[in-house]
Amino acid sequence: MRRCLLLLCLILILPAGALAQSGETPTAMATDGPTMIGLSYGLTVTGALGNATPQTVYAFDGLRGEVVRIGLTVTSGDLDPMLAVLDSAGTPLALLDDHGGQRTLMLDSLRLPRTDRYAVVVARFGYALGVTSGSYNLSIDRVGVSSASGSALRYGDTVINEIDDQTPQLYYSFRASRGDIVNIRMQRISGTLDAYLQVVNRNAIVIADNDEVPGSGSLDAEISGLVIEEDGTYVIIASRFGQAAGNSRGAFFLTLEEAEDSGLGNSMAAPLPLLEDLPVEGEITHERFARYYRFEAQANDVVSVSMQRLTGGLDAFLVIANEAGTELISNDDTEGSQNAAIVDFLIPSDGTYYVIATRYLRGEGQTQGRYRLTFQRQRNVFEGVDEGIRFIPYGSTITGNIDDETPAVLYAFYGQQGETITAAMNRGDGDLDPVLEILDASQRVLVSNDDSDGSQNARIDRYTLPATGVYYIRATRYSGEGRASTRGSYILVFARWTE
Repeated sequence: MRRCLLLLCLILILPAGALAQSGETPTAMATDGPTMIGLSYGLTVTGALGNATPQTVYAFDGLRGEVVRIGLTVTSGDLDPMLAVLDSAGTPLALLDDHGGQRTLMLDSLRLPRTDRYAVVVARFGYALGVTSGSYNLSIDRVGVSSASGSALRYGDTVINEIDDQTPQLYYSFRASRGDIVNIRMQRISGTLDAYLQVVNRNAIVIADNDEVPGSGSLDAEISGLVIEEDGTYVIIASRFGQAAGNSRGAFFLTLEEAEDSGLGNSMAAPLPLLEDLPVEGEITHERFARYYRFEAQANDVVSVSMQRLTGGLDAFLVIANEAGTELISNDDTEGSQNAAIVDFLIPSDGTYYVIATRYLRGEGQTQGRYRLTFQRQRNVFEGVDEGIRFIPYGSTITGNIDDETPAVLYAFYGQQGETITAAMNRGDGDLDPVLEILDASQRVLVSNDDSDGSQNARIDRYTLPATGVYYIRATRYSGEGRASTRGSYILVFARWTE
């Protein structure tokens, strides 16, 4: 007892600044007082005590309700060790010495009373007046977490507790980073419990809740795929249907897990932002063979994305997908290199779009390395087109009518140099003699057709665009000299021709 009192007296004279006053979120080590050495769960550190260093102070960040094991083993010399654990206010939580002559000190299960920065003080008996010396190993392990309401959980934790009329709600907290994807499950293990889960952010706003696992037929509750929008501490409320007014009761397992694709940029659920003319760098590995980015765009914007290899043997592959995850366009190699580029892609509609930076063969591929991603955008390429002209994308089928009041109809489209297009204008009814023309941005005729294959339908087949930009299709009728004007409905089919 006298030995422990001596150790207590010694550690109580530590300057107050020896531990950072951390509250809920410990941050930096204090710079005054004894120098502290960082200590992390699952690691072992070595040290030595003697006349020059009779005491060493370590620090670790712990969460409320965590149960830790701390062990110290003398590895050389005649060191007579003593060990203490303190909170940030300097209050001792545990004191150990080797009064039995043992060379090992073991604190098997210390429950942390709050989220804080804690100190582990290793000293020799007698402190500066002591005569022993030697080296040691110090380890700290997180062996679990208390199931008591108010405990702070980490990903992978499972706790057991019980809901009844006296305790209809239990509370657990967890820390999460923006882009984390979280799964929480509350599984009944006894009684009539009809589980109910809520997740609340730091503003006390419920961001997710669930009563029953969809399609399971059970009374368990599960919140799956919750995307964390900002860094912070979140609260899980484990309750029952009806909460305080409910009447079910029973024991449960509560499990907190991080999804496999959790983290910013690891899935479409939590993409990284992609900004114009602001290159970003990333890395493709066998563990993470795809990275996801997001941008907002309006119909008729034209975007370009390039993916340049920086290191390794990466064979870059790029994809643009829409908000539903449907892949719209992709590119493997550009200009014979292993870089990838999607150039002048026309955005079909307002909304959110995704860029997937990956490698050739994606999950089946073998290349890896760092890359640089660059995003550029040209706003509304049809801005100079008359308001009355309709836009026509590739793959369109449109109906219209030609008569004396409307002898011609113009359509605008955006094409890239080297693209091959096909357009067909077929008569629907009447005596219409269709004529079809492709015009450049200045509405000069590039190619036209009157009768296709001897019929009165018109078709422009496999025309290669000479430049990137805006083009027009003019649907009209034959108006030869001495011939009466024709009229009628038509069907216009427009497509990009691919091999």
